[in-house]
Amino acid sequence: MADSMDEAAIRQELAALGKSLFDRGYSVGTAGNISVRLADGYLMTPTNSCLGRLDPAGISKLGPDWSHLSGDKPSKEVFLHRAVLTARPEAGAVVHLHSTHATAVSCLAPEGGDAEIPQLTPYFVMRIGRRLPCVPYYRPGDAAMEPAVFEAARSAKALLLANHGPVVSAATLRDAVYASEELEEAARLALMLRGVPGVRRLTPAQVDDLLTTYG
Repeated sequence: MADSMDEAAIRQELAALGKSLFDRGYSVGTAGNISVRLADGYLMTPTNSCLGRLDPAGISKLGPDWSHLSGDKPSKEVFLHRAVLTARPEAGAVVHLHSTHATAVSCLAPEGGDAEIPQLTPYFVMRIGRRLPCVPYYRPGDAAMEPAVFEAARSAKALLLANHGPVVSAATLRDAVYASEELEEAARLALMLRGVPGVRRLTPAQVDDLLTTYG
């Protein structure tokens, strides 16, 4: 659930963070969408909207049953956010981007398996966790992917949509944005170091320590 901010403040924060992601190239055009869990429903970026030019007042409001209550028409990928937030009741927000390096990894990852992003930094482990599953390819906007996304999200904070991009959840909107940024940087490092000899990864004991300490 969203933190103690009221809905108007959350709308402002969503627009500001969306612009920050867009301005730094984490999304382009009308790619990507964001949702936030509220006490009485959900906020979601509208369909065909640009994350860099969101109108706080126009952000879609959905009821507890995901029906459209007010604001502009929600993203066509409502089902994607519903799958993650249903699978992870502790999550308060979901960020779906088409960020370059994470999307590149989604084109390399085995469909239905885990993406090969080495555990190189503690921050990747702290924000993303031990696993990064890759959901098989579905056409964008195809609601048939919902069960596969739900199943992947049950055991992972973040996942990749094959040949599409990353989907990241966290307790708050800000944390979900930070985790999305960390995933993109981890993907960039993984691609930079792909095939380089002598790369030092975190040990299993170090990973266990981080997950025990930071969850």
